[in-house]
Amino acid sequence: MTFIEAPTVCPSCNSVLEEVNHLLYCRNPKCGEKSLKLIEHFAKTLKIKGLGPATIRKLEITSLEELYDLTYEQASVALSSDRLAVKLLDELQRSRSAPLNVLLPAFSIPLIGKSAAEKLSRVCKDIEEIDYDLCRKAGLGDKASSNLTSWIEDEFYYVSLLPFDFQFDSPRAVVESKGTVCISGKLSSFKTKAEANAKLQELGYVTKTSLTKDVTILVNESGVESAKTKKARESGVEIITNLLDFIGE
Repeated sequence: MTFIEAPTVCPSCNSVLEEVNHLLYCRNPKCGEKSLKLIEHFAKTLKIKGLGPATIRKLEITSLEELYDLTYEQASVALSSDRLAVKLLDELQRSRSAPLNVLLPAFSIPLIGKSAAEKLSRVCKDIEEIDYDLCRKAGLGDKASSNLTSWIEDEFYYVSLLPFDFQFDSPRAVVESKGTVCISGKLSSFKTKAEANAKLQELGYVTKTSLTKDVTILVNESGVESAKTKKARESGVEIITNLLDFIGE
């Protein structure tokens, strides 16, 4: 049997590795390879196109601060392409609008992923409100809550100057549908079916172009007993002959 001896130092920065639960960790915050992976994860989470591992190495950036301080001249020279430089800077500019729902998972905080961020977004507006008790109130576990609050206390300072507002984009309340409507034939209440459908959707109805099984209301203002109308009647679907009366206008 061949035994493989575990390394004791980081192959990138030569720092002593720490073993936790049989896994080895480099705790050096300035480790080059570690920094590259953190930036790579950040770019992937924020969906910054064109910022993969090869590009990060070419740019020779080691922190998120350096990434957002990047100039056109620096990017153009490093990537040997004006076109790629412009595209990358456009992507970085776009990423500045990312809400905290996306940012928190991007910072590689252990146990803080998309689910944890969405839970937090339901109980607070920005990062300044977050503390251990609020994390627990949001539904995060003890370890995740401790990880996040420790990160805010010890490391948030270093990213607080990045061009983000660090505010959550609160999830929209789910509006219960009032029913599913299908329009049959010509309308007299609206000029077009498109206008009618738009109004119905605004009022909370789902609209369909065909008589599917989930349709609960059929609009027939023409008075013609079409095959669609007959089928709706046989299926117990409510049939409306005046859409304006139905919506109360």
